[in-house]
Amino acid sequence: MIPVAQPQPQLDVKAMWPGIFDGIKKTFFFWMETETHVYAFSVAANVLLSFYPFLFVILSLARMILGPQMAIGAVELALKDYFPGGLEFSLEKSLILATRGHLELFSIVVLLFTSNGVFEPLEVALNKIFGITTNRSFLKNQIVSLILIFTCGALIMLSTLLTAANQQFLTRALGSETVVSFIAAIFFKIAAVPITCLSLFLIYTRLPNGKVPYDRAVPAAIGVGLLIEVLKYLNFLTWPWFSAKLTREYGPFAYSVAIVMWSFLGSMILLGGAEWAARTMRDKIDD
Repeated sequence: MIPVAQPQPQLDVKAMWPGIFDGIKKTFFFWMETETHVYAFSVAANVLLSFYPFLFVILSLARMILGPQMAIGAVELALKDYFPGGLEFSLEKSLILATRGHLELFSIVVLLFTSNGVFEPLEVALNKIFGITTNRSFLKNQIVSLILIFTCGALIMLSTLLTAANQQFLTRALGSETVVSFIAAIFFKIAAVPITCLSLFLIYTRLPNGKVPYDRAVPAAIGVGLLIEVLKYLNFLTWPWFSAKLTREYGPFAYSVAIVMWSFLGSMILLGGAEWAARTMRDKIDD
């Protein structure tokens, strides 16, 4: 007897739209909550205080491993990916001047400790979103934050090393600086997205003071990583107008304000991804 093939279930795209719209609406309402803005602004303020010491450490370590020229080239490429125009040039110049001297191990430890301030409000926010009632003590939070900083920093260093090695190889093979810069930028983009997603996955699963299922954290990390990449392109497109407006209204504080505002938007996306993961996790348990 010949078995009869069973009809395969068809994906009803139209039936999915109400669920997708409902999910977007719930995330939007979450973004409109006062607590969400408090958490996001707190994270953004700590980013302003901590990202410069962290970049200082990354460039210093890169100079030790790669040598001054390769390190500056790789970090310059990374800065251009996040900070366009004058902001990228200002950061690059400040970092190069700051790392001309000898960097002691104690300085690295102090700077890494300073740069972990961003994880303290972020842990409180994620605990709230995932329904975890107890926050870590300050000391435990600092330990977890330092582990995450070392881990994420190692991933960034790996990306920097790969970018520098790729630039060196292409320079020897092709010789054309324009072509090498273009290919190196594409290579960095390809490497940066999965590294960003992996860093977000570690934040979603290790920073909260409780267990977050991997099957919820993985799609949230991928989605947020891609949205942050879109945010970077939006930054590049709007930067000429945005920079002129900030310079006119804030003067010498324009770059600091830009970092805070874009960090706030990035934090909102990160918290929105956590809210989506927590909501779908609760819906799964209810079912």
